[in-house]
Amino acid sequence: MSRRLVISVVVANVVIIAVVGWLWLRPEQPRPAAFHGEPTSAFYSAIDTRGRDAAPLTLREVFPAAAQSVGTMRLDATQEFTDCDEVLWGASAMGCTQALQATFRGSTMAGQFVIFNLSDGRAADALVSALGKDGFVRQSILFDAAGSRAQARAMGHYVTVSWAGGSAPAQELVATLVALDGLGRVVQSRIIAAT
Repeated sequence: MSRRLVISVVVANVVIIAVVGWLWLRPEQPRPAAFHGEPTSAFYSAIDTRGRDAAPLTLREVFPAAAQSVGTMRLDATQEFTDCDEVLWGASAMGCTQALQATFRGSTMAGQFVIFNLSDGRAADALVSALGKDGFVRQSILFDAAGSRAQARAMGHYVTVSWAGGSAPAQELVATLVALDGLGRVVQSRIIAAT
């Protein structure tokens, strides 16, 4: 055998072993310990499709000055994505044109809120279903996912995901999740504008 062939075979084997090792040893993506998902309902029929609610969301609209504090947490960062799958693992947001995300930090709690702008209510329901079984949103702020709680709601062509965790008692964790979920009220102004 020629020396080049031997080197090529060795390099190819090293690459294969490295890829297999990475796939086998990579850490699992975190999921919440408790999850609740809700499909859209007739209440959101005015915004069941993006055609009835075409203006994109803005960070200021979703995370106004009043959202600097949520429960006992303070706003840490906001980010807008045009590729919604960047925010997800194990699931895909078909027909999604934007995802807006905020992370929050407190002394004993941390959490994140994401809103996805999908094409219609069917796509929104499909994403909520996928979040319950196939994958989830990527964790963008550190907290112990093993004791965390999350909620995803389809509201017309939007999906909101609220996820909180930390070392606080269960009652405080639930209160924090409810406060994060309140950021989804932005959708109500979209309903009013569409009617």
